[in-house]
Amino acid sequence: MATKLIRQRLTGRRVAMIFIAGFGIVAAVNFYMASLAVGGFHGVVVKNSYVASQKFNGWLEAAEASEALGWRASAERDATGFVTITTKGVPEGAQVSAKLRRPIGEHAFASLSFVPDRNGTFVSKTPVDAGRWTMRLTITSGEDVWMSESEL
Repeated sequence: MATKLIRQRLTGRRVAMIFIAGFGIVAAVNFYMASLAVGGFHGVVVKNSYVASQKFNGWLEAAEASEALGWRASAERDATGFVTITTKGVPEGAQVSAKLRRPIGEHAFASLSFVPDRNGTFVSKTPVDAGRWTMRLTITSGEDVWMSESEL
């Protein structure tokens, strides 16, 4: 049994419909991707980029001074949500605090304060919700300030 191939004329109207359908698909995908990009952005990183650029050298100097202290710290979250900071080279009596923020997804922030546990370890006073967090850790001892940012 032979099938008949029906040929239709390619008219200007058909070409226009093909172009409209093709560009419609491209536009729909672009709008969808743009909505995902905007939905994942939680706000302004700095309020005024010019002012932030003027402070950049100061931030670099603070980072170099922090690095020159030679302090080290690593963070772990246990099954109950409490965060343990293990330090090296940090003097006795140092104060440890942390600011947490969700890097993606829901818009959430948290602050942690820590109590000394044993030789160079500090444990958070409150637990942290499960999930992914970006932690900015600050250790202060007198005039010396050490900061780092890491995933938790």
